[in-house]
Parts: sequence; structure tokens; C-alpha cells
Amino acid sequence: MRKTFFTNLFLLVLLNLLVKPFYILGIDAEIQNQVGSAAYGDYFALLNFSFLFNILLDFGITNYNTRTIAQTPHVLKGYLGPIIGLRVLLFILYTVFTLALGLFIGYSDKQLYLLSILVLNQFFVAVLQYLRSNFTGLHLFRIDALFSVLDRLLLILICSWLLWGRATDSQIQIEWFVWAQTFSYGISALLALLITFSRIEVSRLRIKPLFSVVILRQSFPYALLILLMMIYNRMDSVMLERIHANGSVEAGIYAQGYRLLDAVNMFALLFAGLLLPIFSRMLKKRENLSPLLTSSSLVLMSIATIVGIGGLFYSEAIISVRYIDEIQPSAFAFSILILSFIPVSATYIYGTLLTANGDLKRLNQLAMGGLVLNFLLNYFLIPDTGAFGAAIATLFTQTATAVAQLILAFKKLHLQPNLPAVTRFFIFMVICFGTFLLATPYLPSFIGFLLLSFLLFLIAMLTGAIPVKDTLKLVKTKS
Repeated sequence: MRKTFFTNLFLLVLLNLLVKPFYILGIDAEIQNQVGSAAYGDYFALLNFSFLFNILLDFGITNYNTRTIAQTPHVLKGYLGPIIGLRVLLFILYTVFTLALGLFIGYSDKQLYLLSILVLNQFFVAVLQYLRSNFTGLHLFRIDALFSVLDRLLLILICSWLLWGRATDSQIQIEWFVWAQTFSYGISALLALLITFSRIEVSRLRIKPLFSVVILRQSFPYALLILLMMIYNRMDSVMLERIHANGSVEAGIYAQGYRLLDAVNMFALLFAGLLLPIFSRMLKKRENLSPLLTSSSLVLMSIATIVGIGGLFYSEAIISVRYIDEIQPSAFAFSILILSFIPVSATYIYGTLLTANGDLKRLNQLAMGGLVLNFLLNYFLIPDTGAFGAAIATLFTQTATAVAQLILAFKKLHLQPNLPAVTRFFIFMVICFGTFLLATPYLPSFIGFLLLSFLLFLIAMLTGAIPVKDTLKLVKTKS
């Protein structure tokens, strides 16, 4: 299992490094530069609004499916057809609820038009994620790795033509970008479905009422967890657009920093996507989790520390590399926002472990606490401090939930802290902070950030904060 994790993690990271940074910094950022902060901020708020009740579209089926298929792969043949039929019903429910709520809170006709396309996009993404959960549950990690980047690769091709390949000089519209997403997600979902059908003999695609009720009942704890986490992770931009006096612009300012946080979060999410089926199978077989847990935690948390602390000191240099509007306010918010990558990374490890162990009730309680905390912080901070206040709320909420999940994981699974590993990590955090603090005045540019980050990555490997020897041993060990 440990060899499986690290070897396939390398493939996932390699593919995502080749595709997603260019999409985020080359395509998505250029779209915002060309359409302007206000128009993009409006789109960004609507995108996050479409995420808020995405749970009605998925209802926890994806996470439930990953854990179930990893532990009992033989059930997939009978599950696939009825679950696809169920997802069509959920899409109708999600569409009606989301558009009705958008109408209720006062979105304009243009906003509702964009929202309706985004709703369709969410359906294609949900189908793709469900099919990928079957790939990971069956440990078909190479196929999953390819589909982790296919939609972004298609978007790069389409948007590159829209941005730089058209014969006319007419300004790009945000609607074009949204429709490009529709095509890319739809084609990716269709190809994943065809590959699934080619590998698995699928029962007839139909809706089975009794089966649907059983699946929804079993997946409900996963659904509730995803709903709560989605709301407190996405409500900030929606609240910015709704309750700040200059909401669209503030949402656009926040989006510039959030996009970069989202970029690094994608790589942390790769850990969670691989760890969930592996943890699930290891827990069922009662295998020792400690070596994999320690190594994966140190690797991800050390990288998160470099990115988070580096982003704090180099916020303006990082933002100004790609954006042309609202540099200082975006950098101000980003300097706080990027620090949340550290606790978020811990959540991806220990929250995934608790999910694999089936501790959904306590996870839901923690997520509810995070939602209430984040809402209150945003409610009181956003009117006066805008994007910067939303960043503070995010950092505080993510830190609180990460600490709570860490404590819960050690308590529920009777884990013993690896004191030498913890000591090495905290020493590295001090080294990291001190290096950026002392060296930033002499290397103030983005190149300086890259050089110091590379230097600290080497230091992390030399000091054991990133356990190179232990990781190589795990990779060489038979899975």
C-alpha cells in the first residue's frame, strides 16, 4: 500500500505540475486581466454560489463510493448503473434548488444566466468525480491520474485560442470562458464513462427506488460533511459580493489571491485522493498506519510550510507576476490567505484518515463548528475590511478545524505521536520563517522567492523534515 501511494503520487504530481499551474496562471489569470476585476469577481461569486449546495448533486456518493469500492471492489458491477440513474435525479433537484435560491436572493437576469451554465458544469464535474472514484477505489491510479488533468488540458487548448488565436480583436467575454468549461468538463466525463463501460460489465442504467434510498441513507453522513465544508470554504466570496459596499470588486480582489491558494490546494488534494482508498483498505486489513501517515504528513506539511511562509513574505511579488489590477489590496489579503495552506494540508491528511475510518459523526460536528465560526467572522469583518477580513476568517477557521481533526484522529485511532518527526518539523518551521525574514530584504523579487523556496526544500530533505530515506524505503517495500 505504501509503495502504491508514493509511486502513484509521483505520477499524479508530475501530470498536474505540467498542466494545472499553466491553466491557473496562464489561462484563468489572463481571463481576469482581460475581463476586469469586477466582471471576474461577479463570476467568481457565482461559481462559489454554485458550489454551496453542490451536495444536492453528489449527496456524498463519491466519497462513500471510494471507501466502499476500495474495501469491496466486487460490488461495483451492480452499483454503477443504478447510481448513474440516481445522479440524474439529484441533478434535477440541485438545479431547481440552486436557481430558485439565486432568484430569491436577488441575482439579475445575466447572473442567473451564468449561474445556469455553471450548474450544468457542476453536473459534468460531479459525474467525472464519481467515475474517478471508481478508478481510485479499484486502484486504477494511472487512469485516474490522466483524468485528473484532462479537463484542464482541454480548457487550455480552447481558452488559448479564445485569448490569443482569434482573428478578431473583440474583447473576450466571461460567458465564453464558462461555455469553454462546459465543453471541457462534458467531454472529459463522456470519455471517463466510455472507459468505465469498456472495463466493467454494467447493469442496465435505470433508477431503482429502493436501492437509491439505501445508497442515500448510507452516504448521508458523507453528504452532510461535504455540505458543511463546502459552505464554510466557499461562503467568503459569496458574502463579499453580497454584503460589502463594493462587493464585485472586493470579490475580484479576493479571487486573485484565492486562485493561487486553490492552485497549491490542488496538489494537497492529490494526497487525499490517493490516501482515502489506501487508508480504507489498510484499516480494513488492520495494517500499521504509522509509517505511511508519518511520511505523507511530513512531506505535505513541509512543502505547505515553505509555500505558506514564503507567500506571507513575498505576497506582492507573487501577485504582481501575473496580475495588473488591484495589486496591493490583493497582496495584502493573499499574505494572510496563503498561510491557511498549512492547516488545510493537515486537514487533507487527518480528515481523510477519519473519513476512511468512518468517523463521520464527529467530523460533521467539527465541520458545523467551522461553518458557524467562519460565517460569524465573515459577517463582522467583511463590511469594514473586505477581502482582507475574509482572508483572516479563512485562516482562523481552517486552523481551528485542522487542530480539532488532528486531536480527534489521534484519540479515535489510538495513534502515538512520532516525537522525533514532530521535533524535526517544528525546527524546520523556525528555519523557514527565519530564512524568509532575513533574506527577503536582499532578494525581494519573485526570483528570490523561488530561490529561497528551493533552498528550503533542500534543507527540509537534509534535516529530515522531508524524510527522503524513509520515503524511499516505503516505495521500495512491496505494497
